[in-house]
This record gives sequence, structure tokens and C-alpha cells, in this order.
Amino acid sequence: MRAIVMREFGGPDVLRLEDVPEPAPRGGHSRVDVNLAGINYADVHARGDSYLAPVELPYTPGNEVVGTVDGTRRVVGLCRGGGYAEKALLHRRVTWDVPDAISDEQAVALALQGNSAWHLLFTSLRLTEGETVVVPAAAGGVGSLAVQLAARAGAKVIGLAGSPEKRKQAEELGAHAVVDSTAEDLTERILDAAGGPVEAALEMTGGVTFARTLAAVAPRGRLAVYGFAGGDLASVPTRDLMERSITVSGFWLPQLYADRTALPTSMRALFDAVADGSLKPLTGAVYPLGEAARAHHDLAARTPTGKLALDVAR
Repeated sequence: MRAIVMREFGGPDVLRLEDVPEPAPRGGHSRVDVNLAGINYADVHARGDSYLAPVELPYTPGNEVVGTVDGTRRVVGLCRGGGYAEKALLHRRVTWDVPDAISDEQAVALALQGNSAWHLLFTSLRLTEGETVVVPAAAGGVGSLAVQLAARAGAKVIGLAGSPEKRKQAEELGAHAVVDSTAEDLTERILDAAGGPVEAALEMTGGVTFARTLAAVAPRGRLAVYGFAGGDLASVPTRDLMERSITVSGFWLPQLYADRTALPTSMRALFDAVADGSLKPLTGAVYPLGEAARAHHDLAARTPTGKLALDVAR
């Protein structure tokens, strides 16, 4: 079968199309004929050897796919690598049948990024109606879903985005205000847009953006960290946390894979919201499988909006 294989760590060009053996059957897993493989920042970290879990070479990236089992059953699910391929193994606990009303492009946006957005807001932050929340990369994969889910829950959403086009997109998705995420006075802009310190915030960039976002969080507020896309891990100022009684939590979706209720609950809620039209996954570019390197180049440049995917048939 065809698959993207990396035999060394490095830039996007280490992603090469090869012919490899099909994955061997494994207990508790289904072998899926992949239609689309989702692209995520986790794949970028795996490629650069900065992922939270160890990566052994040679390695096929990809942590979510949508496809068919036995040629008939359409499913979407999560995997620990191996998704950028014509066939992938999915554990049955993190595999879900896709409702007929939901397209492949929508489904692949929900498995990793949709579940992440849902649990960041409602498990990590415990967001409630009437609170104000900051959502970074508000036109991206996780961010675009988080904006909609938070607004749907009755929260006031301050979206962050780096270009006028993305800020407009975030506003159209339901953000109550949008802020330039690259601004040096980011803290002041968030405070101005929110009318004061915020009760909750998400953060996935790291470095100075982490510090500027944290500075906008109110006493007894909460901040959930789910990435460091800027490449710099933030150092947490414990004195500030104590002085303002702020809670900073980390989030990594694979910690929920073994939970028998967490992901089924969120997946059902996401499917229902898409089906009734109250949640619209922002689908983005779909690249041929052999152009995985170009997709990673584009993701690193932060030019795309919405969910990026690989079409394994192309």
C-alpha cells in the first residue's frame, strides 16, 4: 500500500511517499480503508521529534482518519500514528460510525480537533454560560470549533487570529470580538475587547503569547494549554498564579483514549450539533497523499483556514 514515511526527523521534506506492507491485524482493532487522513500540529511535532510521545523511525504520521471497514461501514477514528496511508488500524474504543448526514470532510475535523475543542472547554476549563473565554487560532481546526461550541454554550468569545481574513472568519463563526494575535499589546487588546479580565482562556502558541494571554486572565480564572505551535515552551510564573489564584492546566487528548465515557460523550454531542446545523466544521484544503510535505509547509506558514486533510486516493 502507499503511505507517507519519515526515516529521519526534520522539515516537511522528510515526508516521502513509499510502498509499504499493509498493517498486520491486531486484537481490538479494525483495519480501515482510509479515505481522508487529518493533518494536525501533532504531526508537525512528531516530524520534528518534539511530540509528547516518543516517535520511533521509520514512522508514518497521522492520528485521525475517516474511511470504511469491510467496504461498507463508514467510520472515523483516532490512531497513534499510521494515518497517512491507504490502510490504518483503529482501536474499536476510539472508532465511531459516521452518521449519513455528515460528510467525510466534516467527520475528519471532529475526531481529534473536535474532541479536543469540546474537552478543552467543558472538561478542562469547565466553561459556563455568561463567562468570557479567549480562543486562539480562532479560524483554525481546533479554534474554529471552539469558537462555535463556546458561543453555543452562552459564553462570550474573544477570538485571536493573525490576519484580517482569519479574524473576519472567526467573527462569522460566532466570536463576539476578534483580536490580532500577533500584536505586541495583545494583553491590552484582549482586556479592551472583553471589557476587563477574562474568566477562561485557551493557549496553544507558547512563548510570549502564553505570557500575554495569561496576563489577561482574571483572579481565580482558568487557562488550558494544548500546544506550543510557536516552538517555544512557556515557563509558568508560579508567583503570578498564586497572587491571582489562577489555575493553569495542560491538555493532551490521548489521555482520554482509555476513558470509556469521555470521548463517546463528546463525539455524540459533536455529531448531534453538526447534524442539527448548530456546529459547522470549517473544512479546509485537501491535498493528495503524495503532497503531505506541501501540506506541512502550508500549515507551518499558517496560511490555511479550517481543517487540512490528505486524500489517499489521489
